[in-house]
Amino acid sequence: MPIHTAIVHIALHTPSHSGVGDLLSYTSTQPLPPGTLVRVPLGKREVLGVVWDATEATGELPEGAAMRPVAGVLEGVEPLGQPWRRLVAFAARYYQRALGEVALAALPPQLRDLQPDQLARRLKRTAKSLDQDSSENAISLIALTLEQERARARISSESGPFLLFGSTGSGKTEVYLRCVQEALEADPRAQALVMVPEINLTPQLEERFTTRFAPRFGSQAVVSLHSGMTNPQRLKSWLAAHSGAARIVLGTRMAVFASLPGLKIIVVDEEHDPSYKQQEGARYSARDLAIWRGREQGAKVLLGSATPSLESWHASDPAVGRYVRLAMPSRIGAGALARVRRVDMNQQPRRAIFSAPLLAAISERVARGEQSMVLLNRRGYAPVLHCADCGWKSDCPHCSAHQVFHKTDRTLRCHHCGYTVRVPYHCPTCGSPDIHSMGRGTEQLEEQLGDLLSEVLRPDRTPARIARIDADTTKAKGALEAQLAQVHSGEVDVLVGTQMIAKGHDFRRITLVAAVQPDGALFSSDFRAPERLFALLMQAAGRAGRDAAYMAAQAVHGTQCEMWVQTFHPQHAVYEALRKHDYEAFAAQQLKEREEAAMPPFAYQALVRADARTQEVAQGFLTAATAAAHAAGLPGLEAVTLFPPVPLTIQRVANVERAQMLMESGSRTALQRFLAAWQPVLQATRSAPEHKGLVRWLVDVDPLVI
Repeated sequence: MPIHTAIVHIALHTPSHSGVGDLLSYTSTQPLPPGTLVRVPLGKREVLGVVWDATEATGELPEGAAMRPVAGVLEGVEPLGQPWRRLVAFAARYYQRALGEVALAALPPQLRDLQPDQLARRLKRTAKSLDQDSSENAISLIALTLEQERARARISSESGPFLLFGSTGSGKTEVYLRCVQEALEADPRAQALVMVPEINLTPQLEERFTTRFAPRFGSQAVVSLHSGMTNPQRLKSWLAAHSGAARIVLGTRMAVFASLPGLKIIVVDEEHDPSYKQQEGARYSARDLAIWRGREQGAKVLLGSATPSLESWHASDPAVGRYVRLAMPSRIGAGALARVRRVDMNQQPRRAIFSAPLLAAISERVARGEQSMVLLNRRGYAPVLHCADCGWKSDCPHCSAHQVFHKTDRTLRCHHCGYTVRVPYHCPTCGSPDIHSMGRGTEQLEEQLGDLLSEVLRPDRTPARIARIDADTTKAKGALEAQLAQVHSGEVDVLVGTQMIAKGHDFRRITLVAAVQPDGALFSSDFRAPERLFALLMQAAGRAGRDAAYMAAQAVHGTQCEMWVQTFHPQHAVYEALRKHDYEAFAAQQLKEREEAAMPPFAYQALVRADARTQEVAQGFLTAATAAAHAAGLPGLEAVTLFPPVPLTIQRVANVERAQMLMESGSRTALQRFLAAWQPVLQATRSAPEHKGLVRWLVDVDPLVI
C-alpha cells in the first residue's frame, strides 16, 4: 500500500565546500511550512534544519528511493519568515558560502542542540519570564538641539538610507533614541535593531535604551544579542525577538541576522568600524547587510559616525545619491572639540616614551583633579624580547610572528596562536643573560607613567592613580564594567589602553587624550590604514571635553580639552586633517587617490585565501585554480583582473602556511558572476593529488584587510 508523504527541502549546516547541495530532501508525514525548524538525521547525527521550500506532496516515493524522514518538529517556534530567509539566501550567495551554513550560524547555538521536548520546556519557562509589563507611561524626553531636530525630521519624512555624520559629542545617540521611539509608537508590532561594533559598548547603550523605553514598553522590551552572552541568554533574547515580545534588539554584527518580523528601523552606530566585518566562516559585512535588509523589509536604516567609512561617505555624496547625508557638526552644550597638539619626537630624547611637554600637561591635569587618557594600540609590555649578544628574538615557533612579552605574569605570548611560555632568564641560543625588550605596549606605558608621576599629587594630596584597560585586563566577567565604573567615578587619574577605550565611551572628566606611537599605520601596505588611523585618532580625541558644563567649571584653571599626538612625521596629511578636525578634506583627498588607483569604492574586490602545510602547496592551489578559470573561460572573467598569489603578511599561523590572491573588477555584477562560476572549479582543483596538503580555502568578498 503506498505511503502518503510529503517531500521537504531543508537547509542544513553541512561541511564547508563538501560538495553537498544547498538543500537536502527529507520526507514528512505532515506538510511543513517554509521556515519551520526541524530535527533531521544527517549521517549518524541528528541536526537542526530549516524547511526552505514549500512541501512537495507525493502519493508515494519513487521506487528504490531511500529518503530519510524528518525526526521531529520544534513546536512552539513560529516559522522563520520569508524576509529572514531572503536575507540569509542573499548573504550566502553574495559572500560565496553554503546556504545552510549561513542559515544555521544565524540561529542561537543552544537552539541547534535542543530536542523538541527540551525546547518545549524552555519555551514554557520563557513565556513566564517574558510577560509584558508595559504601561502608558510617557517617555521622558531631552530637548533636542536645532541640528538634532533637523536630522530627526528628515529621517521621519524621508525613506533613506541615512548617514548621520555627527562629530563626537554631537548627540547622535539621542537622535537614535528619538527615531526608534517614533517607529515603536507608530506601530504596536514595530521592532528596532540597534547595532554597535563591539561587545564592550553594548551594556552602556542597553542601559540608555532600557532607561528610556522600559517605562513605556516594559522591562523585557529591550534585549541584547552578542557573543559575550551565555547560550541560554542568547536563546532567550532570540526567542523574544522572533516572537515580537522584544521591541528593541541591541547587538553586535551577529544581530543583523536576528529574526525580527516587525522590523521598522535599523541603527548602525560607528558604522565605519571594521568589527562589522566578520573574519571567520561567512565573511559578511553586517553594515552592508543592514542596508540590504532595510530595503527588502521596508525598514529605515540609519548609519552613524563621526568618521564614516569612505564607502558610506562616497555613497552619501549628493552626486551619487545612494544615501542621504545628515550633518551634525556641533557638540552638545556648545562644548569645543579637542585642540590637537603635535609633538615632533625628532626633537625629543632618543628613547623617550613621553615627551616633556606631554608629561607636564598630564601632571597639571592630575593636580587639578582632571583625567587624562593615553592611547597605544598594542597590548603587552613589549612586542619582542631580544638578545644583544647573538640577535635572538622571541619568535613564535608556530607562527611567523614574535611572541609578545607580558611582564605582569612573566610570559611570552603569541597573539596569533596563543602559544605561551615563561620568560627565559638566559638567551635560549647563546646563554647570555643580556636580554632586552624592544618596542612598547600598554603594560610598559602603565609602568612608566607610574614612575614618572610618582611625585604628582591629586587635589586631595594622594598620589596619582593610573589604570589600564585592554584585552588582558578585561578577560574576567564583569572586569570591563568595573574598570569603567572606576573611571567614571573619578578614581582614576590617567587611563592607559588600546582602541577599546577610544570609541563610544562617554567619559565626563577627561580633558586630555594622548596618542603615543601612531606612526606605524602611516606607511602600511594596506591602502585602508590611513583611514583607520584617522578614524581611531578622531574617535580618541572625541573622548576629551565631552561635558560642556564640567569644562566650563574647569575653565577658571585655564583648562582646554586637548588631543596630543607624538609623531616623527608631524606634517603628514593625516595629522594636518586631524589638527583641523577636517574629516571632509581628509575623505576628499583619500577618495581622489582611490579613484585614480581604481580602488574601492570605485572598484570591487575579493580574495581567495588558501591554508596549507607548505607555502608551495597554498600558492600552487591558487595558481592552478586561476589557470583552470582561464581554461574554462568562466563568465565575467573578461571584466575581472586576477593577481598572482602571494603570502599573507603573517605568513604562518599555528604551523599552517597562508597565501592569498586578489581579484578586482569595475563591475560588482561581473565579479559576482565570476565567483559563482569559479566555486565548482575551486572545489575540483582542491581534489587534485598535487594539492593534498591543502587544509582549507575560502572566498572573502569586499575584504577589509588585503
